[in-house]
Amino acid sequence: MHDDVDRIMYLLLTDETLPYVTSHLLRTTRDKIKSFLTYDGADEVRFCRIKEVICSKTTPYQQMEIVELCGYGKALILDGRLQSAVKDEYIYHETLVHPAMIMHPFPQKVLVLGGGEGATLREILKHSTLKRVVVVDIDREVVEACMKYLPEMHRGSYENPKSELIFANAAEYLESTSETFDVIFMDTTDPSEDGPSSGLFTAKFFTLLAERLTEKGIVAVQSGSTKLGSLDGFVSIHRALRSVFRNVMACSVFLPSFGEPWGFNFGCQSDENFSLDIKDIDQRIADRVQGILGFYDGITHVGIFSLPKYLRNELAKQGRLEGMAG
Repeated sequence: MHDDVDRIMYLLLTDETLPYVTSHLLRTTRDKIKSFLTYDGADEVRFCRIKEVICSKTTPYQQMEIVELCGYGKALILDGRLQSAVKDEYIYHETLVHPAMIMHPFPQKVLVLGGGEGATLREILKHSTLKRVVVVDIDREVVEACMKYLPEMHRGSYENPKSELIFANAAEYLESTSETFDVIFMDTTDPSEDGPSSGLFTAKFFTLLAERLTEKGIVAVQSGSTKLGSLDGFVSIHRALRSVFRNVMACSVFLPSFGEPWGFNFGCQSDENFSLDIKDIDQRIADRVQGILGFYDGITHVGIFSLPKYLRNELAKQGRLEGMAG
């Protein structure tokens, strides 16, 4: 029955209709499945059935949906793009957070740009060295909706006394403060010309981040797809970071709900941070991390930072900064 619906939808995807169905919720009344979520790409679309639309609204900055996906549980969608889903979000958030927190010798003050679900904050709060974490998000309505409808993700992290939540533009906040941080996380939405993260994935912005880091500080940046044919964003972010930071490392991990591998970049000026081996990482996890990690450990660290050859070749090229990182 559902296969018949799928076949009909795929038949509708012609060159003329594709631009109108990508990055939108497609609705149907067949059975109890009310809608489909589309993922956009140059020549392909991926559908996931949506069991329930929990919240849908247009904020001053973006279109937001919180839905329940049949295969991945509750999920946050912004401007038609999946941000995270309950079933596998820990893979994304542990990969973003723990390498940077573990590679830093003693992280006490942390800044998060974006991360409205609260899952990045949740993972940061597992570290016993932490004294203060500031979360800066531009969209109050998204954060408040996540607080209400996605407790599985934030798990009360916004109520932790070490946490401070500020609603502001990330660049304006950084320009207005002189405070420095041991680790800065960029967990914003992907850049687009008219999106809330426009202008944040540039060498100019990364220079501002570098100025707000302590001496051995680390910046961690979610950097988009590492799928063949979709590397421009990931490579541009890496090159922009490389133009600012003395040391830059990149990793890639497959995210089932995204249906593709996802990249993260880490930058710092210190030569010491990126020299840990498996034993060092596992020991720091044992000493610092309170709670269970479902994905990250020393072996996983080595695996995700061991990039396939096609990625290493792209990152090694000395191309000019262009596109989003120009």
